Amino acid sequence: MVRALEHILSSLSFETDCVAISYLQLYLESVHDLLAPEKTNIPIVEDAKTGEVSLPGAAIVEVKDLEHVFQLLQIGEANRHAANTKMNTESSRSHAILIIHLQRNTRTKEENGSSLYDVRHDTFPDDLPLVLKSKLLIVDLAGSERIDKSGSEGHMIEEAKFINLSLTSLGKCINALAENSSHVPTRDSKLTRILRDSFGGTARTSLVVTIGPSARHYSETSSTIMFGQRAMKVVNTIKLKEEVDYEILYKKMEREVDQLTSEMERQQKVIRSEKMQMDKRLKESERSFHDLRMTFNMQIENLEKENRHLESSVKRLTQDLDKERGQNNLLSKQVTELEKLLDENKQQQLENLSKTKIITDEFKEYEKEMGELVRKLEEERCCSSSMKDRMSLLQQQLCDAQSSAQESMARELEKELTKATEEFTIEIQSLKGKISGLISEKESIYDELKSTQEKVQLEMSQRKGLEDQILRFKQSVSDSCAEESKTSCSMVRSGSGLGNTAFVSKSEKLREALSGQRGTISKIFEEVGLPNVLALLKSEDLDVQIHAVKVVANLAAEDVNQERIVEEGGLDALLSLLETSENTTIHRVTAGAVANLAMNGSNQGVIMNKGGARLLANVASETDDPQTLRMVAGAIANLCGNEKLHLMLKQDGGIKALLGMFRSGHADVIAQIARGIANFAKCESRMISQGHRKGRSLLIEDGVLSWMVAHSTMFSASTRRHIELAFCHLAQNDNTCDIIASGGIKELLRISRESPREDTRNLAKKALDSNPAFLREIQ
Repeated sequence: MVRALEHILSSLSFETDCVAISYLQLYLESVHDLLAPEKTNIPIVEDAKTGEVSLPGAAIVEVKDLEHVFQLLQIGEANRHAANTKMNTESSRSHAILIIHLQRNTRTKEENGSSLYDVRHDTFPDDLPLVLKSKLLIVDLAGSERIDKSGSEGHMIEEAKFINLSLTSLGKCINALAENSSHVPTRDSKLTRILRDSFGGTARTSLVVTIGPSARHYSETSSTIMFGQRAMKVVNTIKLKEEVDYEILYKKMEREVDQLTSEMERQQKVIRSEKMQMDKRLKESERSFHDLRMTFNMQIENLEKENRHLESSVKRLTQDLDKERGQNNLLSKQVTELEKLLDENKQQQLENLSKTKIITDEFKEYEKEMGELVRKLEEERCCSSSMKDRMSLLQQQLCDAQSSAQESMARELEKELTKATEEFTIEIQSLKGKISGLISEKESIYDELKSTQEKVQLEMSQRKGLEDQILRFKQSVSDSCAEESKTSCSMVRSGSGLGNTAFVSKSEKLREALSGQRGTISKIFEEVGLPNVLALLKSEDLDVQIHAVKVVANLAAEDVNQERIVEEGGLDALLSLLETSENTTIHRVTAGAVANLAMNGSNQGVIMNKGGARLLANVASETDDPQTLRMVAGAIANLCGNEKLHLMLKQDGGIKALLGMFRSGHADVIAQIARGIANFAKCESRMISQGHRKGRSLLIEDGVLSWMVAHSTMFSASTRRHIELAFCHLAQNDNTCDIIASGGIKELLRISRESPREDTRNLAKKALDSNPAFLREIQ
């Protein structure tokens, strides 16, 4: 206050300037005069026209020097209400308001050359005598007070209530101004009514906020800083307040009336003498006007000829544009036809692939038959060797019979030998026929498979050519659109007159047609949609695969897309990538996409039935990348929230995979592991309470309980909360012996006493109190 008045007094001239002050306090929502203590409950008046706030009845003291200012401020401070609290020995119990009234008398703008008055030109004429008025409000706000800290009692509580009420009203006004609200609640408090001119009006406003560095006052410091930030958003429009000095203006106007009267009489004499000259000039003007009208008519004819020439050129250009638009339509039709051909080629390619798969299966069956026939041939060869041995034996017997002259015996042996030889020859010939038939069938299958592969390669090359052709057509369409827009712009610049106006409307229609063509082309490509994105998952380019998986993952993050992705085959493609790809980025992004799909309950069963948990467990065992492990753990944690899948999840190694990922030591991975275990235990507990399941927990069978006992206090608060929750659910079920054997009683006692969450503490206490074995172990 002192520095402001010192600065004002040092920069004023008391010949033209006047300074006066009022010193008030707002105590118990009542305005008191600190310079005249007998004046209390001073009313607040607002001017209905200007909105200016005044306090009639408040003392206004004119000051001339700084010593007088000191005396007035000391008087005011002596009359101000203060009290002793725990926070402050002299705590202000009221808001102090120092109002400084300034007035400067100026004769005219010409008499004062300062740039301060240049803005008055739009409000007052240049020759009006003006009075420049200003009002400076310096407000010492009493600090907001908490009763538990200040220790206020009795009447001081009432004082604190009114202080906080007025500060709350001020905060509401600041918030409303910062948010550009249509209603600012300035009438909620007398403090906001007095300060109405200062915030959000035509004044320059400064706000000083004070804070304490102690951590004990953190909430007050934070709210004070937030209040200051909101106040910074308020925008004021600075406006000088000037009024006309009508007394000086009256004297000046009298002098000007006398001067004008004499000047009017003089001018009347001059007018009479000039009237004769004007008559002569009028006749000369009529003659010159006739000449100008003839010249003007000739110029109009020339302009009409030019306008007709421009209209003909505009028509020619419009016809050229229509031709180009027809060409663009033709190109659009060709693009549509090429799109249809591309779809047909894709369908044909799928059919060829299915045929190739059928032929391959048949070829494998023929190979099996060939192997069987070769085996039979080997057996026949063994039989033939045995038959040859038999024939040699028979020949030996024949020789013996001939030597012993037993001819009858020899003939019988010879017949038997001949019969065996014929049977062997027949079997050999039949086997040779079957083998030759199989070989010919194998060759025909090879030829058919080779021709099918050639067809597939040819169709793929044709598809690539069609895609390149579509891109060229797109480029040509965009180039033609650009040329048309350039042509239309140049024609608009060169046109004039009526032809120009007509062509502008033509160009606007042309732009609408071109934008419609572009919308049709973009709609064609948008209709390709999700299947086209999923097809990119099978691309041979690794970057394309990664970007495609990222797009699918982002789509899967929204509930409306999750079931559609599974129906379109997106889940199969993602699981195939998990199984076949060796790239860490593919594994990470694919696991994230599966985790998003697993948030949908209907998708969880599909993921498990297709072996999703087994594939995720394999990825977890093969990688050490923490981000990949975090995604895999998140996907398994989502699957743990479905109690119908628990047994299948355990059989596929999902629980062991969760515990195995603990090796990474990464906080985010461990948080997902804890969340999955908590989901599993909670769902398992719900099934047991509903009577759908009995017996030992599946988690304990995989060693989760011993892991939780060993590591329950090693992690962050959120991770520890999940582990504590899982422990409490396991303790409520048929796992008493395991918990006692693993030393879990101590952990349950710790949770019941030290857990930061009250519901978890109550759950642990309930588990301990309801189990007699636990109580005996504690005793």
